[in-house]
Amino acid sequence: MDTGLLVLRLVAGLLVAGHGVQKVSFRLGGKGLAGGTEEFRRDGFRGGRLTALAAGGSQIGAGLFLAAGLLTPMAAMAAMGVMTVASTVKWHKGLWVQDDGYEYPMVLVVISAALALTGPGRWSADHVLGLTPWPLWLGVAAIVLGPASGLLTRAVLHRPAAPEGTRPHAQAAD
Repeated sequence: MDTGLLVLRLVAGLLVAGHGVQKVSFRLGGKGLAGGTEEFRRDGFRGGRLTALAAGGSQIGAGLFLAAGLLTPMAAMAAMGVMTVASTVKWHKGLWVQDDGYEYPMVLVVISAALALTGPGRWSADHVLGLTPWPLWLGVAAIVLGPASGLLTRAVLHRPAAPEGTRPHAQAAD
């Protein structure tokens, strides 16, 4: 079981972190911070650079902490939050990834939820630091608060769509 949790943590955590690196740099196929900023604006989010930095930084931190098995419930909660936002962006395209749907972010949310409940396993920073086992209530709280924080972020930062035929106002202040 510990080997399976290690593999799951490493793959999912490094994928979440890599997704964040793409938002803020030219590494791993990213388009730099300007590209990440433009992606968020195109997807209808306020905040510009700050939003791209916060999302990218959250993904990098959550992913690396998940991979290491460090503060696992909190790392899982953060990963679920940012990937829930990603799911909301893709929701209207349907489930499947070949249609740019929400399948991939949903899988990362579910993996993070499973890790919040199971804990990171014996081969983890949490175990080395004597933090395991985490209480079940903390995993359940992470599963509720992670997606809830993502939905709240979406509600606060997302702009309503401009009516057909109108031109959106300047976004420089974002």
